Amino acid sequence: MRKYEVMYIIRPDVEQENVQALVDKFNGIISNGGEVTKTDVIGKRRLAYEINKLRDGYFVLVHFNATTEVVNELDRIMKITDEVIRTLIVRDVA
Repeated sequence: MRKYEVMYIIRPDVEQENVQALVDKFNGIISNGGEVTKTDVIGKRRLAYEINKLRDGYFVLVHFNATTEVVNELDRIMKITDEVIRTLIVRDVA
């Protein structure tokens, strides 16, 4: 298993309880073949530029260990989830 880091932005009009539910959903996907080492819900922040006419979003950063199959499945699920407006998954070299 390799170390990865994922940062994703959730739409600002999503309720706080639903934000936590999405975080739990994505962490559950990671746990089905890997392990979550750290989850930071950074909170609602202003975006550097508009994405789909939105200026704010809830930022979430997750560090985890997983196989490439888990990473591909996580990326696929995040892309089809309407509440997520941007994602970035990178391999952690540290």
